Amino acid sequence: MNKVRQKIHDVIYEADTPAGKVFDIILIIVIIISVILVALETVGWINQQYYELLNIAEWIITIMFTIEYILRVISIHHPRKYIFSFYGIIDLLATIPKYVSLFIVGAQLETMMAIRALRILRIFRVLHISRYVGESTFLVRSLLVSRAKIIIFLLFVMIMCILFGTLMYLIEGPEAGFDSIPESIYWCISTISTVGYGDIVPLTGLGKFLASMLMILGYGIIAVPTGIISAEMAQRKKVDVNTRVCAECLNDKHKDNAVYCHQCGSHLDDDK
Repeated sequence: MNKVRQKIHDVIYEADTPAGKVFDIILIIVIIISVILVALETVGWINQQYYELLNIAEWIITIMFTIEYILRVISIHHPRKYIFSFYGIIDLLATIPKYVSLFIVGAQLETMMAIRALRILRIFRVLHISRYVGESTFLVRSLLVSRAKIIIFLLFVMIMCILFGTLMYLIEGPEAGFDSIPESIYWCISTISTVGYGDIVPLTGLGKFLASMLMILGYGIIAVPTGIISAEMAQRKKVDVNTRVCAECLNDKHKDNAVYCHQCGSHLDDDK
């Protein structure tokens, strides 16, 4: 039985083996198909015309994810660590809505809205993909290292929005739609992010000049965080880790060619 569990563990949790790679690719394809189906269900005429087909396809995918969830639980020594982990919760949220909707029936509007909300929760399956992206750990670490610079940059942007928003309130006033400083700050944020809804527009020459400066500043704001993260990624060497997952503690950050888990000391090949 231990050998069977180890085989299931190697296929589901590992990406180094041929079987693990095939499993990951198939699972990613199923996740993408599921997300597309959820999106199509929100299109009125498609849902009315192809409801039965969409429902059957969704049940097939839900059963597949249920089987995967069960196999993930039984293939590790401490199932609670997976069940209450981030991905374990996401997997559960992406699976249970279809089953819960069987018990919530009725014609009341509140009930129908609850069912729709539960069905939309299946979009969480898209988060299931991130664990199979090899460079995701490297990207996350670069973001964490750059967080101080990014936070300082965002604080600078906030200060600029407050200052420019206050100036626009003083220059334009309620006649141009700048009824209060919060409204002016909202306009500043929408302008500096290059969205510019057009619901509030400066009318004076000085106001238009400040708006032009904000628009130009907006293009620079888009580039700065990207440059910070790119510079950090260029300086950092690629992290020397493999995709082995410890069956005891579910740690997946091991050195290449590691034999034992650096967190709990268990042998990475459980059957040895």
